[in-house]
Amino acid sequence: MPAAPQKSVTEKALTRLGLVRDIDLALHLPLRYEDETRVVKLADAREGDTVQIEAVVTASEVAYRPRRQLLVTVDDGTDTCSLRFFNFYPSQQKALAVGARIRARGELRGGFLGLTMMHPVCKSATAVLPEALTPVYPTVAGLAQPTLRRAIDAALKRVQLDETVPEGHEPARVWPLRRALDFLHHPTPDVSLPALEDRSHPAWRRLKAEELLAQQLSQFTARRERDALQAPRLPARAGGLHEQLIAALPFALTAAQRRVGEEIARDIATTRPMHRLLQGDVGSGKTIVAALAACLAIDSGWQCALMAPTEILAEQHFRKLVGWLEPLLAPLGRRVAWLTGTQKKKGRAAMLALIASGEAALVVGTHAVIQDQVQFERLGLAIIDEQHRFGVAQRLALRAKMAAAGSEPHLLMMSATPIPRTLAMSYYADLDVSTIDELPPGRTPVVTRVLADTRRDDVVARIRAQVEAGRQVYWVCPLIEESEAVDLVNATATHEQLSAALHDARMPQGGPVLVGLLHSRMPVAEKKAVMTLFEEGLIGVLVSTTVIEVGVDVPNASLMVIEHAERFGLSQLHQLRGRVGRGAAASACVLLYSTGDSGRLGETARERLRAMVETADGFEIARRDLEIRGPGEFLGARQSGAPLLRFADLATDVDLVEWARALAPEMLDSHAALAAAHIDRWLGGRAQYLKA
Repeated sequence: MPAAPQKSVTEKALTRLGLVRDIDLALHLPLRYEDETRVVKLADAREGDTVQIEAVVTASEVAYRPRRQLLVTVDDGTDTCSLRFFNFYPSQQKALAVGARIRARGELRGGFLGLTMMHPVCKSATAVLPEALTPVYPTVAGLAQPTLRRAIDAALKRVQLDETVPEGHEPARVWPLRRALDFLHHPTPDVSLPALEDRSHPAWRRLKAEELLAQQLSQFTARRERDALQAPRLPARAGGLHEQLIAALPFALTAAQRRVGEEIARDIATTRPMHRLLQGDVGSGKTIVAALAACLAIDSGWQCALMAPTEILAEQHFRKLVGWLEPLLAPLGRRVAWLTGTQKKKGRAAMLALIASGEAALVVGTHAVIQDQVQFERLGLAIIDEQHRFGVAQRLALRAKMAAAGSEPHLLMMSATPIPRTLAMSYYADLDVSTIDELPPGRTPVVTRVLADTRRDDVVARIRAQVEAGRQVYWVCPLIEESEAVDLVNATATHEQLSAALHDARMPQGGPVLVGLLHSRMPVAEKKAVMTLFEEGLIGVLVSTTVIEVGVDVPNASLMVIEHAERFGLSQLHQLRGRVGRGAAASACVLLYSTGDSGRLGETARERLRAMVETADGFEIARRDLEIRGPGEFLGARQSGAPLLRFADLATDVDLVEWARALAPEMLDSHAALAAAHIDRWLGGRAQYLKA
């Protein structure tokens, strides 16, 4: 068999950019444009403008002070300009010899010595002026703009761009696809630059509509393929575990909890695989809804798995579920199993045996739940908490374990980060969404304050008052510059400072105030010990990194201090704030910010902190976060392996999202060939990632 031909340097660079097919190149759109269609006189140009001049070289020399550089003086008949090159080739020096007539394009700077251009792009004045703006594309090392432009232009001539949107179904204010792509690669100089830059031009709207339609088609296709598979029927039965748990609870379910519980129960009572997202604000009571769903699976003779992204969150779930379910399961000879990667070998082996035998009716754990050696006897329902923290491969692995039993899973995903409507309509179009839009009674509103870190002493005084009154406090330190090491130093230093500041503070019972420390590098046993002491009220102040972001539930904690709050995302700030206000005491969240060397807080950080003060509504927080940060914050790794939307903007293109959502099912029913061609054009082989 002949060896495959070696790829050229250009082909390798194009592959790194994901540009393999002609359509990939055609859809690789410019970042910006340069106007080489016009020549400007120096006398008419303004300092700071990027312009193209045509002039004669009047002087050219290599100078050596302050460093080696090529200095060229040109005259266009209205003024003179100096061109400076710190990196240059002999061929450039030759082309810029005295007497040469050239065109130079660059930013025009003023100064004591007159007009200057630094490293302008130069070419002979005999070159024909282009008729369209020159595109500047995203690229990688080893792939120059001229080479990429030639590859894209060649692909545009070869590529088939048959219309895949059914005739008469095009959205409003768009151009045909061929015209739109040709224009965006080579726009005419008279184009409205604002419309091109904000992507409201009809050519851009066509590309955004096409992209959104591909997303909707792939999502609906994945949903239909899954609906055709078989899942176990898990119906409720009179007097079963489901009813027993409700009767045994020390609290009443809210109307919202009952409603979403019924939605889930209806889903899993059929053989159509459930694929549902349960969303609810921090503290809305999603765990009990998950427990009730688990009861339905167990009652039908199947096992349930609950997977959480961190050991702290998994353990919180485990404790709650053991408390609720063990008394009901024990008479049946069943139990709740615990599985993490840090378990001792003997304990792990015992848990694996319980899971394989089916004695473990519910398995709670971290990523360890999906490891190869974990074999379920009869897994019928998987629950994934904080689902956006898990990658596609991890969710597919959990589904594969269920499929091994000869059936497709019922899958319940939970998120305390509410999904904005446009995001639910686009990236989550393949899911049914249940929303707990009501907090349990007794939750205390949390007052939020924003303070500069220059008022740190005032905050420490507030902490002293809280702990001496018998309350507890969180102090959260950020991950600075993505460095665990720096993060650790920051948390440790804060722990030492607070320990010193509170050394003489006393709890109401007379004992000293203990300051605890919790971070990701601590041994698991030490983490558990610290959390246990805090939950039991023996630690008054817990200095922590973001490991306490989700799942931690200590009703006596009434004050949350978040240091360097400007470094956190909005949804993360909201999650952290949700750790307090869980009891009857008045609670507060202090956002300490640092202005850094600039002395000013950035506009984006200011918007985030303002949103935290103005609203405690998780759905409003989510909407603002989408505006500020885009969809990646909400999606996490859901689309891992497939791109986020490259062209469409969910904040401004709601009409196109709605158009695509309405058209997709009709295309699949009545124009299947066009739908398949459209998905292939835009996603190629990446659509499978949308199935997880």
